[in-house]
Amino acid sequence: MHYDVTIITVRPGTEQKALARLNETLPSVAGDELLACWYSDIGSLNRILLIHAAPDMMRVHADREKILRSGNLGVGEYIVGTSMDIYVSFPFMLPMTAGQYGPVFEVRTYILKPDGLPATIELWRKWVPGRARLSPLLAAMHSIAGTVTRFVHIWPYASLEERVRLRAKAVADKLWPPPGGPDHLTAMQSNIYLPADFSPMR
Repeated sequence: MHYDVTIITVRPGTEQKALARLNETLPSVAGDELLACWYSDIGSLNRILLIHAAPDMMRVHADREKILRSGNLGVGEYIVGTSMDIYVSFPFMLPMTAGQYGPVFEVRTYILKPDGLPATIELWRKWVPGRARLSPLLAAMHSIAGTVTRFVHIWPYASLEERVRLRAKAVADKLWPPPGGPDHLTAMQSNIYLPADFSPMR
C-alpha cells in the first residue's frame, strides 16, 4: 500500500487556526482517502501531519496539484514550510484504516543505511508479532521519494503514561527492539502527535 504523507509546518501560535481551516478545505481535496490529520505535541512542534491513502499514483500527483493550486489547502498564510513524500508499507503490514487508536500517536522516523532496508524489513517481519501483543503497530513504511531511505513507524497509545509503561515492558520482556536493528540506521527521530477533531484515525 502506498501513502502520501504531507507535513505542514506553521507559524507558532497558528496551529489551531490552520486546523480549523483544514477542516473546511480537506474534504474537497482528499475525500475518502484522508486517513489522518494530526498535530505535533512533543518533539518538532508546530507541525500538522496529513496521511492519505494512495492506491493510484496518478491520483497522488493530481491531488498534490490540487493542494498547491488551492493555496496549500487554504492555510498558506500560516505556513512556513511543507514537505510531501510517498511511502510504501512494509509487505506484512495491513493497510491503515479510519478508526479509534490513540489518541496519542508516536511517529518515529529513522534514516536507514543505503543497504539497510531489506534487513530491516526481515527483522520487523519476525519481531513485530511479539511486540504487537503488547500494543498495535499502526504503520511501518519506507520512503520512495524525497530523502531515501527513510523508515517511518507509528505506534498509537491511550496515553503518554501507557506509552512509557508498554515500551519498558517490551524491553524487559525482550520483545523489542529487534536485535541488530540499530546497526542498519544512521539517524532516529520521535515525535508525539494528537488527532484533530475531524481526523479519521483518532
